[in-house]
Amino acid sequence: MIQFLLNQELRSEHALDPNLTVLNYLREHLGKPGTKEGCASGDCGACTVVVGELHTNDQGAEQIRYRSLNSCLTFVSSLHGKQLISVEDLKHQGQLHSVQQAMVECHGSQCGFCTPGFVMSLFALQKNSDAPDSQKAHEALAGNLCRCTGYRPILAAAEQACCNKPQDQFDSRQADTIARLKAIAPTQTGELNSGDKRCLVPLTVADLADLYDAYPQARLLAGGTDLALEVTQFHRTLPVMIYVGNIADMKRIDDFDDRLEIGAATALSDCYTALHQAYPDFGELLQRFASLQIRNQGTLGGNIGNASPIGDSPPLLIALGAQIVLCKGETRRTLALEDYFIDYRVTARQGSEFIEKIIVPKGHALFRAYKVSKRLDDDISAVCAAFNLKLDNGVIRDARVAFGGMAATPKRAKHCETVLIGATWNAATVEQACAALAEDFTPLSDFRASKEYRLLSAQNLLRKYFIELQTPHIETRVTAYV
Repeated sequence: MIQFLLNQELRSEHALDPNLTVLNYLREHLGKPGTKEGCASGDCGACTVVVGELHTNDQGAEQIRYRSLNSCLTFVSSLHGKQLISVEDLKHQGQLHSVQQAMVECHGSQCGFCTPGFVMSLFALQKNSDAPDSQKAHEALAGNLCRCTGYRPILAAAEQACCNKPQDQFDSRQADTIARLKAIAPTQTGELNSGDKRCLVPLTVADLADLYDAYPQARLLAGGTDLALEVTQFHRTLPVMIYVGNIADMKRIDDFDDRLEIGAATALSDCYTALHQAYPDFGELLQRFASLQIRNQGTLGGNIGNASPIGDSPPLLIALGAQIVLCKGETRRTLALEDYFIDYRVTARQGSEFIEKIIVPKGHALFRAYKVSKRLDDDISAVCAAFNLKLDNGVIRDARVAFGGMAATPKRAKHCETVLIGATWNAATVEQACAALAEDFTPLSDFRASKEYRLLSAQNLLRKYFIELQTPHIETRVTAYV
């Protein structure tokens, strides 16, 4: 059984189909049609809902953290122990919520289909903001698309909603909601079981290891932003899933002097602060990783584990010399991330083995990263590049150069590195290294970019890296477009 709050209503579910998304649960099981399906792939934001969960802030106080999510990519099992809020829950005692009122007064809606998603993103923004902030508003709304209004009136509504925000019913009920969430906090493995399909929800790494050993055919579910597409886009059935999002030890970030250790189930939005402090370019790239809704769900371990050749984080992590800790039963092994990727969607992971955490070395001052895509926000890379050199009096002592989108896996450019190591760091060396990239990669053409464009982009990004290190005041990183 799993338990969660539907606004303030306690829901206990056991026999639901584990392949059921929150979107379809709201619409088909609860008769709440305000949440819309636009794309069923997490791109349009029409299905945005907000999930609240217990969180201890930096001052040690318990509070509710509200996050926007794409309900079309969220399986109901991930609600265990949390609070689900949909657009129907905002109106209170006959009065529109302040974010709804702002959309009305600023004329932020025309056809209205996308409006519930915008409202829920604005609600989460309001809950997480103390004052109007245009940058945060753009970030909060980057995952919501509207074909009618243009975005000026919606951004005006965001400013109004976050300016002198009034107390709402969620504020007045906060203490009670915290108490209710604590009362339903999971204490043992939860389960949804429809007879022919099941999803298990363990609470510890040891329980996960035991369950995965018992069900080696199970699919591991973290954020679900990739796995859920098998259900929503390809109409496949997932007979057995194991949800890892309630394992606290796999959501930790431990900051040591020489490294970060990041639990594999840590949401990308939770990784931002630590990675940005260690490597500003990594933080900037995370800001362009899909949308805020996706970053609130998607995990660092999932972005590695799905072995996509265009995943944004693996090239950066490979260039930094990151390692992963793989767990199977009581056995753990540490593997260099670059050795994890074998071929297209093929990895070195053994049966019933899972990624427990990622180890990211610190202290690489010359690390830079670049993403080339058709849009600034909410888009997949055509090419993602990461460069990490060690210089000694102008001589390159070590080089790690990694790319995504250039091969069947995220991959180091070994020929390029060979040219660089031991050479003087100058324009002539860079040109030789650019030529060597043609030996490292024979990229494919697809709808994102041609093979010629990809290779030229990779070469130009290396040139850009050289220019930026020569003139560090230039700040054009992670902002390239096709």
